Amino acid sequence: MNEKTNEGLQHSLSDNSRRLLQTSDNRTQSVYLSDHVRVDTSNQLDTDKDCKQSYSACDTEVHDENVKNTCKICNRKFRNAGCLENHMCIHTGDRSFSCEVCDKKFAHSSTLRTHMHIHTGERRFCCKHCDKKYTRLSSLRTHVMHIHTGERRFSCKHCNKTFTWPSTLRTHMHVHTGETPFCCKHCDKKYTRLSSLRIHTHIHTGERPFSCKHCDKKFTDPSGLRCHMYVHMAGKPYSCNDCDKKFRCSANLKQHKRIHTGDRSFRCEVCDKKFARSSTLRTHMHIHTGERRFSCKHCDKTFTWPCTLRTHMHVHTGEMPFCCKHCDKKYTRLSSLRIHMHIHTGERPFSCKHCDKKFTYASGLRCHMYVHMAGKPYSCNDCDTKFRHSANLRRHKRIHTGENPFSCSDCDQKFGCSVSLRKHMRIHTGEQRFCCKVCDEKFEKRSRLRTHMRSHMSNTPFKCKICEICGKKFTALKHLKDHMRIHTGETPYCCEFCDKKFTYSSSFRNHLRTHTGERPFCCKLCDNKFTHSSSLISHMRIHTGARPYCCEICDKKFTQLRTLKVHMRIHTGERPFSCTDCDKKFRQSSALRSHMRIHTGEGPFSCNDCDKKFMSSFALRKHMRTHTGE
Repeated sequence: MNEKTNEGLQHSLSDNSRRLLQTSDNRTQSVYLSDHVRVDTSNQLDTDKDCKQSYSACDTEVHDENVKNTCKICNRKFRNAGCLENHMCIHTGDRSFSCEVCDKKFAHSSTLRTHMHIHTGERRFCCKHCDKKYTRLSSLRTHVMHIHTGERRFSCKHCNKTFTWPSTLRTHMHVHTGETPFCCKHCDKKYTRLSSLRIHTHIHTGERPFSCKHCDKKFTDPSGLRCHMYVHMAGKPYSCNDCDKKFRCSANLKQHKRIHTGDRSFRCEVCDKKFARSSTLRTHMHIHTGERRFSCKHCDKTFTWPCTLRTHMHVHTGEMPFCCKHCDKKYTRLSSLRIHMHIHTGERPFSCKHCDKKFTYASGLRCHMYVHMAGKPYSCNDCDTKFRHSANLRRHKRIHTGENPFSCSDCDQKFGCSVSLRKHMRIHTGEQRFCCKVCDEKFEKRSRLRTHMRSHMSNTPFKCKICEICGKKFTALKHLKDHMRIHTGETPYCCEFCDKKFTYSSSFRNHLRTHTGERPFCCKLCDNKFTHSSSLISHMRIHTGARPYCCEICDKKFTQLRTLKVHMRIHTGERPFSCTDCDKKFRQSSALRSHMRIHTGEGPFSCNDCDKKFMSSFALRKHMRTHTGE
């Protein structure tokens, strides 16, 4: 075997590879091997005939127009009927050769023999330039062409992209022709590559052949396994020069860089919208096609991607596989867990480019950006109220239309938004998801937990400086400003009908309904209407019989929270309402008002027959018996 100099390496390899591509007889194969390959014969189990059969399918394909052995499905031509018969297994899916070690099946015996090298560890084909070994001759040829020669002789006439092998060029041409010869027999989805079809069929068979050696988690495709392996890798070696964000792989860094450069090279041909990622473009195309092939068997909801369906299934199974290691909170999505982790790390990765304010969540940044936008572009045609978001306008319109599309399955109460329904459902389930870490008290709403947490916090930076008697402190400046109106007497909200003034806008809005007679909240069962939504909620309990507020001491139940508070004074002995004339104390303000009539002599209840007046309705009813003789 002649030794070649480094200067002649590329030319020599090019000549040999060219000879290999021009002819496909045994003599040319041996010439290529003698120049570039050292065959390890120390444990050679296969015959020369077997070795020839292990060559890739492209070696048996010919391009002579006179050859009659043509595949009717993809129009590829072959030297003899045997090669064509082997090729047809690709389209029929016939896999009659099975591996005894892992039960994997193959269409050809030669492919099975090559596969067995994975289990035996045998690598018979060795590169003489770098001593790297391979189980397949085709893998060695690819290695020599890419690493040692860099030659790419086959170019695409449409985009001038170059390839090492003609088979790779043929596969690439499907991008321009739109041809997808490999079709799934389960859902008729088509692919340009057979390998892509094989991976796709795992969705239907449920097969997950790619397993993580660290945690035994299994995946449908190798890309999913590769992404998962970064979980076990320490650190993120790839850093962005613009924002110091770090990534586990260089591909993610390249995609991230497009945020800073503004590069959007993937364009939708339907609406000319541009995207930074091809995957985002594919997802966007479903808007135009309306394709949603993956359906939930529980609720018939359809999805574009199988991964979205799997995530949705957690709603029905209650599974929350992603757990926070700091507080044991669980999530159905990994992305939700990552966002939650910002609470513990204090990280605020989303910053406003106008005022440098930073946020934990991307949604918080989006809401903040409206501060810098001029005006509120979405206006209600009925009451001229304006909104920053179209979604908020749609929710507001339901007040005028009375539409309540979200219904409770337990009591048939309806709501204008899904958030209100979820909160309502906690009345039936008794769920109290928000727990105080200091005293373990639980709450239905996160807002009530935040309010409760202030009882444990000493950090109340906003203190009332005017009134030395109350010395009240507040955690928010807005609450202090509202409180200050008590001392200043400021009443900025004035009623145009009766000139009555109010301290708070909410009180002002409620008062206006006494003049307009507006009762926007209607009971669907008895057509009773109410001024406030809270009044309707309380009224609905008459129909449902719900008594969600329970006394912890005597287990008595109540329909309203304020009724429970008044009841609790029986157990505590509290009497917060005292008479200024005789120091007598009462549990309820109504009892104090009745008592005050003793001192004032007021008699608001009068008899229609004799004009006699009484201090209470009970006294009036007792008096009426003298006229009726009851």
